[in-house]
Amino acid sequence: MSKEDYYTVLGVDRGASKDEIRKAYRKQAMRYHPDRNPGDTDAEHRFKELNEAHEVLKDEQKRAAYDRFGHAAFDQASGGGFHGAGGGMGGGFADIFEEMFGDFTGGGRRGGGQGGGRGSDLRYNMQVTLEDAFNGTKSTIRVATGVACDDCSGSGGKDGAKPATCSTCQGAGRVRSQSGFFTVERTCPGCGGTGQTIKDPCGTCRGSGRTQKEKSLQVTVPAGIEDGTRIRLSGEGEAGLRGGPPGDLYIFVSIAPHRLFQRDGADIYCRMPIPMTTAALGGSAEVPTIDGGRARISMPAGTQTGKQFRLRGKGMSVLRSHSRGDMFVEAMVEVPIDLTDEQKKLLREFQEAGNNETHNPQSHGFFAKVKELWEDLRE
Repeated sequence: MSKEDYYTVLGVDRGASKDEIRKAYRKQAMRYHPDRNPGDTDAEHRFKELNEAHEVLKDEQKRAAYDRFGHAAFDQASGGGFHGAGGGMGGGFADIFEEMFGDFTGGGRRGGGQGGGRGSDLRYNMQVTLEDAFNGTKSTIRVATGVACDDCSGSGGKDGAKPATCSTCQGAGRVRSQSGFFTVERTCPGCGGTGQTIKDPCGTCRGSGRTQKEKSLQVTVPAGIEDGTRIRLSGEGEAGLRGGPPGDLYIFVSIAPHRLFQRDGADIYCRMPIPMTTAALGGSAEVPTIDGGRARISMPAGTQTGKQFRLRGKGMSVLRSHSRGDMFVEAMVEVPIDLTDEQKKLLREFQEAGNNETHNPQSHGFFAKVKELWEDLRE
């Protein structure tokens, strides 16, 4: 089966400019990418054809060979098919990202060569208390990282001498070699892809332009921050190679468990034990709040375990807002232990005075259902 013309595959004229070819490829590749068409073999085949066509037509030399000899140019040169143009999907999708977003790493996937490389991003795990998350806080951290060398001011050259343009790649960072119709591109062996060489490297950093050092940074944790939030400190990561731009530092915040409160978003929950007599007769109690104050709760007579009392505006701070969540207090009725003989006597008198549906509605209802169940089983 003969291959479809590459220009037809991309939907462009034979005289289309390089920019028109790039735009046509990007539009169709995004449409037919397998991630957008899971399980669609036709889309997968189409995506491979687009990659193959684009790989040839975007290169001036390959395009010239194709315009002259058609598909036969690559069949003859490779001895059985053109390898690399449509062999895989990963490279094609990477091309899309490179063309859509440009050189986002300070050198690009191809050709970098202009100055030093960007420093690595760093991660720091930071734990704060629930009170600090409520109030917000400022904390000083110490991070071990690569910083610009003091002796060469980050240039990598002795006494601050600037790097020279690599004579092998002329600063491109990559070199090309011709093989028939093909042009093979690889990292420059002379400069390692940086595009620059140092004739007399700095003795302290050995030409890298950076040294290892621990530095102190102040981190501002805003009020209302939630567990797992990431704070970015731009330019506070590892210093770039030979004066390249620094990376970023990412602070990952976790909130330590609290001995009393549990948090759910902007709301706070806690459990409060109350005496059996207070639950039966009613009363009031004071509970601590996250802001360091106290709040009073009024409990009606007959309060049961699990009953929740809502305190509006007594919860957590809301990030970038002046509002607060609510606090929910759950009653836990406590049964007395280690009773004296007199207390036991009073409880028995209470029990004998009446233990009916009015006093214990839940237990009376439960045992009534149990009785009905047993009667059904007998039938």
